[in-house]
Order: sequence, then structure tokens, then C-alpha cells
Amino acid sequence: MTVPTTPSRLWRRLVGERPIVTRLVLAVAGTMAVVLVLAGAFVFWRVQFALNRQLNQDLDAYEELVEHALATGGTPPSDTPGQSYQVYDLDGRVVGGDATARLVGPATVRAASAGAERREDVGALLPPAARAYRVVTARLESPGPPRVAAYAISRHKHDEALRELLLQLLIADVVTLAAASVVGYRTARAALNPVERYRVAAERAGDAANLRLVVDGREDELSRLGHTLNGFLDRLRRSHERERQFLGDASHELRSPLALMRTELEWALMHADDPAVTAAGLESLRAQVERLIDLSDSLLELEEVRAGDEPSRAPVDLGLLVEHVVQRFAPQAAARHRAIETRTAPGASVDGNRHWLELAIGNLVSNALRHGAGTVRVTAVPAGADRVRVAVRDEGPGFPPEFVDKAFDRFSRAETSRTTRGTGLGLALVQAVADAHGGRTTISGSEVTLDLPRGTSTPDGSPPEGTSVEVSAGSDGVDARP
Repeated sequence: MTVPTTPSRLWRRLVGERPIVTRLVLAVAGTMAVVLVLAGAFVFWRVQFALNRQLNQDLDAYEELVEHALATGGTPPSDTPGQSYQVYDLDGRVVGGDATARLVGPATVRAASAGAERREDVGALLPPAARAYRVVTARLESPGPPRVAAYAISRHKHDEALRELLLQLLIADVVTLAAASVVGYRTARAALNPVERYRVAAERAGDAANLRLVVDGREDELSRLGHTLNGFLDRLRRSHERERQFLGDASHELRSPLALMRTELEWALMHADDPAVTAAGLESLRAQVERLIDLSDSLLELEEVRAGDEPSRAPVDLGLLVEHVVQRFAPQAAARHRAIETRTAPGASVDGNRHWLELAIGNLVSNALRHGAGTVRVTAVPAGADRVRVAVRDEGPGFPPEFVDKAFDRFSRAETSRTTRGTGLGLALVQAVADAHGGRTTISGSEVTLDLPRGTSTPDGSPPEGTSVEVSAGSDGVDARP
């Protein structure tokens, strides 16, 4: 069974998997060729129509003149170049006229003798014919026996004009098609040059971390594509850096507790018959396991915060959130014979990610209990028309002055706290939460400030005028203070 060839199937067969520029040029050339052919056909038809009308008018005038002369017994004019006539009897024999050759055949004469006027062309336009004329055959109304007359007018000038028009249209179409193809190629090439430049840049870079596309200053589709790709590459680069930093941090921090655990196990195996050594080893292992759990949780939480470009937001009442965090840490405070006091006020609300804000505040409260002293005071109150302040502070000595500038770095721990249990990721997590919410963190004395915009709504759904969040604490969430 033969599958019919459709235009789309034919196009795929001709074009195939050619380059985009080639396909665009072929499409432009093909479309232009169709348009030129249709336009040329219209122009040729209109010119031919005008020439035919003029030729028919001249032929009708000559017919009227000759027919009048023959009907009145006069002599038809013989000084009309390109025009001639013949007279036939009803059997088709020539009985008069000035034509040097027969104009029409017997069949045409018989048809005209029945009263039907016949008009026809003799000789083709292409190729040029030696005898080309238009002839009209009609019954001759004159005294005497019935006769038929044929009146002819030469088409040489008419056909020559049409042939010249065809030649000019062909030349114009070829030149126009060639020019359109060249312009189409250069336009397509210029339009796709940025794409090729992006490809070459990506091929030479070899690594997305070193790739940066050079985008023209024009605001067109390809420039916007370049900016979008650069944004994607920036996100990819940041993701790669986070992954590399996460792996580096994990490998660096996990080696020490794992090596220590192996040493403790080997020591316990060597003194398996001594219950005291075994108990001490198991207690050390328990402490190292807890440290590994804390480190893993902190790394994963920090990576979760930093990996999100935009946190999911919802109205968060920070007063209620503070109460929830304090209730969670109440047993730990009681075990340390410490007190936690809270003070909240209505309107302390923001648009933010509740889970991340709870992590940040929880780190600060935990740090205050672990490294601070005395009563821990937690407040959540509005501070102006567009701010909310959540303060966590204790009665401890605060941050060492030399530690303030690097307090938000990963695994940064004050010298006085290096011997205490912790990971050094608490303030880094607080900083990450601030960055994720478009805010900032600062340290002033014994306070850490997390400043965030209020957002667009409050828990009751009313649009607030704007808010920021300040979180103050007497120490780093983990291992920042002695």
C-alpha cells in the first residue's frame, strides 16, 4: 500500500535533520517562491486581460468595417496591416477575401453558418508561432447566396508583449528569491549567533561553576534567555557550593567523633574483663553518639534552610511561637535549676516559615540555657509600625569581643566554649533563616538580632503595614559562648 505524500511529509523528507539556519532559509525561500509565483501570475493575468480586451476591441472594429463594406457591395479596406478577412460558402470553400492563407477550417465555417459566432486564437504563445492571430467567424448578412466571413487580427505584438512580461517577471522573481534567501540566511545567522556563543562558552567552560554567559544589552528574546540561563547557572553554582561545603563540613566534623569512638571500642575490648573500663567506654560512646546526632541534625537543618531559594510563607504569631518554644525547653531549664521568663504582646506577627523561625529561636534559647547563666528572658513585642522584636537573653557574660565578627561562620566556636558539647552551627543556622526571609542578623554585646520584613498579612488576614523580627540572645545557639 502506497502512503500518500502530504506537504508535511514532503517537507520532512526534503529538510530532514538539517541545521536550523538551513531550515529557516529553505522555509523563507519556499514561501517567497510561492508568493512570487502567485504575484507574477496575478500581474500576468491582469496584463493579459488588458491586452486581450484591446485586441478584441480592434478585432470587433475591423469586423464591423469589413462586414459593412461587404453588405453594401463596397470594397473592404486593404491598408490595415496585421488584419485580413476571408469569405466562405456554406461548404467551406474560400470565395473571397484578402488573406493569403486559410484562416479557419470547414468545421468552424459550418458552425458559424448555423448562426453561432466563433472566436478563437491560432498559434501558441510559447514557443512563438510563425502565424499567430485571433479570428472571429460569423454568418455574413449580405445580398446574394448565404456566406460566412472570417475576420483575423495579428497577435504578434500582443504575444511579444506577454513574452517580454514573462521574461521580466522571471528575472525579477529569481533576483528577489536570491536576495530573500541571502537576507534570510544572514538574519537567521545573526539571530542564532548568541545561541552558538552560549554553546561555545558552555563547551569551553567544561564546568558549570566556571560558566558565565556574555549577554548583549539588547532586550530581545535571546537576551532574556541568556539572563535566564545565567540565573539558572547561578542557582546551580550556589547549589554546587552548598553541596561541596556540606560534604566538606560533614567529612571534617565526623572524623573526630568516629575516630574517638573507634579508640574507645578498642580500649574497651582490650579491657573487657574490667567492668569499670567497659562502663566508662560505653558512657563515652553514648556521648559521642549524641554529638553525632546533634551534628547531623544541625547540618541537615542548615542545609535545608540554605537549599531553599524562597521559603513557604504563612502568617506566624511570634508570641505564640515563643510560648511554644519555651514550653519545649522548660524541662531542660528545670534540670539546670534555671528559670525562663516570657513577655509577649498582641500584634507580634510576621509572614514567614514557622518551622525555620522556630529552629532559629530554639537554637538561641538552647544556647542561653547551655552556655549562659541565671534567668533566661524571652520577649516578643512589636517594635514600631513595621517591626517585631523577639529577644532571648540570659545573665551570662555574653560573646567575647574578638568572636563577634566570625560568630555567624560555620563551626565557629569561642575559645572558652571549645571544651563544651556543641557543633558551632547555631548562629550559622540563625543567619541562614534571616537570609531565607530577606532579613539580617547582627550582634551587639550579648544580643543577636534577626531582622525580617513583616510580609503581606497577619494571622487574622488583615494586611499589616510591614514588620521585621529581631531575635536577641546572650549567646550563639550552639557553642558560641563559654
